[in-house]
Amino acid sequence: VANIHCEEVFGILGENYTFPVKINETLVEIIWTKNKDKIAEWEEQSQPVYFPSLRNRGSLNNETGSLTIFNLEKNDTATYALEYLPFDENNPVLTFILTVLDPPSEPTISCNVSDDHLVLTCAADFKGPLAYSWDFSSITDYKQWQNVVFLRKNVDPSEKVTCFVEVSQTAKRSEFSLAECFP
Repeated sequence: VANIHCEEVFGILGENYTFPVKINETLVEIIWTKNKDKIAEWEEQSQPVYFPSLRNRGSLNNETGSLTIFNLEKNDTATYALEYLPFDENNPVLTFILTVLDPPSEPTISCNVSDDHLVLTCAADFKGPLAYSWDFSSITDYKQWQNVVFLRKNVDPSEKVTCFVEVSQTAKRSEFSLAECFP
């Protein structure tokens, strides 16, 4: 019975996506399938062959076995499998469940005022994890926890704050004036 390696992965609509294949041996044959249909194959001493669903949108690395899909489309959401030679009992068929997600929305920044702090929250509409970062023109005294920032209440209301959200190769940003925190 072959080992099963299954990994859930996601890509962003319109971006390029490379499957995270880790094989530490010299490959002589590679077959990639999408929902059990062959989409790319390669044999030693030859060029990779791509089948219609990937033609002009795929690139196979015959040293690592990894496959890159260019300009992801919604219908690239599927189960992909990599079979390769040399095959032995220790080599699993590598299976990836790829979900193609819409890119994140522009972030929005909201402000809540507590006794001695301003609490800024950055939010974007996205179905996966996002990396958040903040930029302040001159404020240095703040505490950040992912998408939330705590500032002292005595900040200059003319200060501008920028929130950045990033996922994969996509980044969006939004600017906010602290004056909006003070009625």
